[in-house]
Amino acid sequence: MAGNNGLGLHMWATIVANDGTVCAVAFTGSDYRSQWLASRVISAQKANAANGLSLSKGVTPSGSAVGTNGLALSTANLYSAVQPGGSLFGLQFSNPVDPDAAYEQRNGRPADAATFGQPNDPMVGDAIGGVNVFGGGLALYGPNGVKIGGIGVSGDTSCTDHMVAWRARHSLNLDYLSGVGGVNATDATRPDNIIFDISGGASASGWGHPNCAGVGNGTPVLSTLPAVQ
Repeated sequence: MAGNNGLGLHMWATIVANDGTVCAVAFTGSDYRSQWLASRVISAQKANAANGLSLSKGVTPSGSAVGTNGLALSTANLYSAVQPGGSLFGLQFSNPVDPDAAYEQRNGRPADAATFGQPNDPMVGDAIGGVNVFGGGLALYGPNGVKIGGIGVSGDTSCTDHMVAWRARHSLNLDYLSGVGGVNATDATRPDNIIFDISGGASASGWGHPNCAGVGNGTPVLSTLPAVQ
């Protein structure tokens, strides 16, 4: 889609429930070999991270820094914060992926790859864990800003993954986070949007994400993304 930039590759997507359990895995190509295979588990990591580090509106104590507005963090918001010296340094190592859950290891052999991205994908029904710290993961919000899970997209540049995840969340009608707190201080209509403010190796906000390779200069057109509901 125009404005996403990137390499134009097929993608994987994973949805997790509020407790991190994988609900669905899908891909856009003709079969599981049509997109980067590594991106299957990466998409689940992204969904798990965004869900696990976001909060519903109204659940935070009144004395907290975010008040009672909750907090929506996309995986794109984490890149700078986890770098050495960042406020969340080491976060990416905190919740490792469970390989047995991700690949259904049995007697040293993985599950049939033909099940990947199907209703019986080995990840479905399990919480695989994982924390990913670049674009492509978003929390899912139902009416009144209630967080209900997360979505992760992987298979292209991380900037493009973010753009596609954002559009997918909107298409699923699970972007009811108007008024939910976020670290994107420049756009209240997109509180967990990716932030491009890295200059000289440092992010002005502390939550910035680097530009990506791909079409043009690799920077997607953020203004093409729908505002949250």
